[in-house]
Amino acid sequence: MSDPVLLINVLLLVLAIIAAIAAMWTRNLLGAVMLMGIYSLLLAVEWANLFAMDVSYTEAAVGAGAATILLLTALTRTGSREKEGPKLHWSALITATVTGVVLLYGTSDLPRFGDPQAPATVHVSPQYVTQNVGKVDANETDRLEGDFGDHVPNAVTAVLASYRGYDTMFETAVIFTAGICVILLLRPAAGQARRREDA
Repeated sequence: MSDPVLLINVLLLVLAIIAAIAAMWTRNLLGAVMLMGIYSLLLAVEWANLFAMDVSYTEAAVGAGAATILLLTALTRTGSREKEGPKLHWSALITATVTGVVLLYGTSDLPRFGDPQAPATVHVSPQYVTQNVGKVDANETDRLEGDFGDHVPNAVTAVLASYRGYDTMFETAVIFTAGICVILLLRPAAGQARRREDA
């Protein structure tokens, strides 16, 4: 592991795992929110290090930004300490175990990691690896001049924007609707507003 980029990726991944475990372990809700924000920020740096800048921006804006603000706003109504409860939830443990076993069984039929003959490798991936994405492929002159036109110069961006464009558009609509619902839920009730005005 002499490659410094690989070492940085491994370090970021380890730090993200530590932050996620710490967020699940702590009973201080404010600390958990901060740790989840750190987790999202580490993932954003990881995506940027993998040259997936659009995913990095989204993770930083939504995960480390908007989600953290919404959770902090929710804490103003719930308090910062988690209520004591049973230490072991058998139903949750059984559900998680069964789900994990089913997922492991489902992955047993998948091609081996990095298999050059896997369907995704021989069918879809070559288009993105060679950057032949879009309505019109970029010609050699445009590539040298940095003008890609409809052509997407990043494999991750190509998958999200070109191949999954409609899916991403409807995901944006769902997130927008969820944001409106959160604003409506956090809005003070009419009775509370009147009591504040009277006070």
